[in-house]
Amino acid sequence: MATTNYHQLFLFSVRATCAAEPIAIIEPGDRIAPPVVRLMDVPRMNRAFRKAASALMLLLSLATVQANAETVRIGHFPNITHVQALVAHNLSRQGKGWFEKRLGHEVKVEWYIYNAGPSAMEAIFAKSIDLTYVGPSPALNAYTKSRGDEVRIIAGAVEGGAALIVQRDSTLKTPADFRGKRIATPQLGNTQDVAARAWLSSGGLTIRQTGGDAQVLPTANPDQLPVFKQRLIDAVWTVEPWVSRLELEAEGKILVNDSKAITTVLVARSRFLEEQKPLVRKIIAAHAELTEWIKNNPAEAQRLVRDELIAETRGDISAALIAHAWPRIRLTTEISRDELSASVESAKSVGFLRDAPDLARLFGVP
Repeated sequence: MATTNYHQLFLFSVRATCAAEPIAIIEPGDRIAPPVVRLMDVPRMNRAFRKAASALMLLLSLATVQANAETVRIGHFPNITHVQALVAHNLSRQGKGWFEKRLGHEVKVEWYIYNAGPSAMEAIFAKSIDLTYVGPSPALNAYTKSRGDEVRIIAGAVEGGAALIVQRDSTLKTPADFRGKRIATPQLGNTQDVAARAWLSSGGLTIRQTGGDAQVLPTANPDQLPVFKQRLIDAVWTVEPWVSRLELEAEGKILVNDSKAITTVLVARSRFLEEQKPLVRKIIAAHAELTEWIKNNPAEAQRLVRDELIAETRGDISAALIAHAWPRIRLTTEISRDELSASVESAKSVGFLRDAPDLARLFGVP
């Protein structure tokens, strides 16, 4: 990062403020007369120096604020189910930061992008980020692995927007029909991966992390579309906008619409929550306010989401695609305890959680 030479800025301010005559170009050999200070110039120069001193004090105060700024690092994914993060991130790009305005000038917000939940939770464990929008399964897994010490869910975000898509001419209808089939999910252990494995298991299939009666293949969201088009896989369990892309661009059809599932929650590092309680309260309030703004301004929100997805994926995302996906997501700051318990049971049934964790400390509202 470039540093600022405040001494040079001060001299520039003095020169710019004191200048009463046009600047003359001095050629080689010119004789320069000694400066003459007229009495009538003294008040003007005094005013100039006062202005310059004020400018310097302002610059120094801004530098002090920047040096002492608290940095909040937030993770999210390039998915419509992370709509609050997409809108806020895009506003940050424009210098109109939603969180920045509500957290104060002394707080700097940095955004980090992940493909799926397990990667984001690894970043939480490594203290690389302070908060992240994430699915409930990775959050539960991280909570259990750390014996309840590392993560806290501080707010809900989105329900729905996830689905199982099959080929247009597919005759697959029930979990049992998927014997010997290949199903792609965003990442091993993410919310859709767990949902897919639990659904297949409910049909009597034996599903292992590798192998079993059907193959569940962790495949990054952007890579799912080409392999689905090539028919290298039979189905995909994923989230918006990838669900709509598989429908509109690869002629897929929805077999299971996971409309009631908790898709996204807002999670914080436990230590960050404990050390920055007033700040976390502001973050929760800003998140809730943003959620309501998106509900009340869907057209503007969709534009911001589209712009951010294009910036993050470097792909062409049409406005029609966003509009097609939009009705499938439900924004909320609440967390359904019943649905979360169902996520726990699903994770247990496919081996990601050995025992049902005590959820008493999972929810952290300062």
